[in-house]
Amino acid sequence: MGIPLAGKSLDITLFAFTRAMDIVLQSSSTLQSPKSQCTRLISNYATPVLFAASSATLMHAYFYSPNRLPYTYVKWIDRLSELDERLLHALREVRYGNFVYGKDTGMAPLLGSMCKELGLPEVWGDPEQTIPIPCEVVHHGSGPSCEWHAIMRFWRAWKKALGVYAPIQAVILVRALYKQPKNFFPALAQAIYNASRNSAFLGAFVSLFYYGVCLGRTRLGPKIISSKTISPQMWDGGLCITSGCLLCGWSVLLEIPRRRVELMLFVVPRALGVWFPRWYDRVHRWREQLAFAVSAAVILTAAQERPDRVRGVFGRVLRSVVAP
Repeated sequence: MGIPLAGKSLDITLFAFTRAMDIVLQSSSTLQSPKSQCTRLISNYATPVLFAASSATLMHAYFYSPNRLPYTYVKWIDRLSELDERLLHALREVRYGNFVYGKDTGMAPLLGSMCKELGLPEVWGDPEQTIPIPCEVVHHGSGPSCEWHAIMRFWRAWKKALGVYAPIQAVILVRALYKQPKNFFPALAQAIYNASRNSAFLGAFVSLFYYGVCLGRTRLGPKIISSKTISPQMWDGGLCITSGCLLCGWSVLLEIPRRRVELMLFVVPRALGVWFPRWYDRVHRWREQLAFAVSAAVILTAAQERPDRVRGVFGRVLRSVVAP
């Protein structure tokens, strides 16, 4: 019989902890009066920085430790990124030392079959003969230009995201027209704008990631750092993925500040989950219980005393529940 494990409630605990820390940090910032220029700068950029860092953590985990992410989250990234499984497998094998440039390790058929399907020379997928693998293989049929590939990734991801956001905005539109039926055209224009902007955020997220990978491995990285210092093996072994991870999250700047906060509070708990074990010995459960209890106390106290500090949709829902 195995050791009894706990961890099923870890996601909700991290969610509560993140919300509580957000409240505490807001409270501490209000105590600093007058605000210095440094404090204002941190306050203005804290949300996008936290979102970008959390996104980088999640995307890096998706590539190299997907078991640390919820299964549904991995499948969602799969659908949005449209990444060929063979390319994903090859990137992992480079990192693990099984896909080695300049050596025959039996991995040539992996990307060779992909090149053949794309109408590219099959030798381009052979790490023994082609160093490094051309970006055109990564582009998956979009041509040799990394910039054009980024544009096409944006366009495809934007259309896919629009299928999610358009119905949401349609519901909001119907609700708005029910209250003020005379404002049909302004409300319709606002709904179209919001759906397009939200979709652009996800489109840019995908586009920036792929372009970041190309910048690292071919477009910029080898031009500013000698291949004797950082070899193609090192770039494809993790550095190019890291550059894409660090770049993608800045797409949040396309969103309005209020929505940036909502997105940040959505991804931070999931990023924290990467750093904690999904399952752990039950004897340590008291630590999670203590963290949840303290976090819940902070949230409920703020919801009653300073409801404006519980931000986002969750805050609005909570205020409606605890309101006298």
